[in-house]
Amino acid sequence: MAIELNGKSYETDEEGYLENLADWDPDIAKVMAELDDCDLSENHWEVINFLREYYEEYQIAPAVRVLTKAIGKKLGKDKGNSKYLYELYPYGPAKQACKYAGLPKPTGCV
Repeated sequence: MAIELNGKSYETDEEGYLENLADWDPDIAKVMAELDDCDLSENHWEVINFLREYYEEYQIAPAVRVLTKAIGKKLGKDKGNSKYLYELYPYGPAKQACKYAGLPKPTGCV
């Protein structure tokens, strides 16, 4: 599969995750979200940017429990909880947000 953007093709796996992490940019995230009927708000971007920083530091995409805990530490309890994250990313906060962030599928996600 591939995402077409500005005349360029970006390869994805069968679940829509980018094959090449270096291909990511915010416009690709917007296209991915549109394909899922998701309109990215400032709160969505806060999680996406958090994930990109986390991945840069640890070289791993966090599973949802780790993500929830880490976001709570950095952004506060009101954002570091499953209810809030599932409202933003109903298909699974770690799974869906990592996809939009251009990261690999988190370990432990089915």
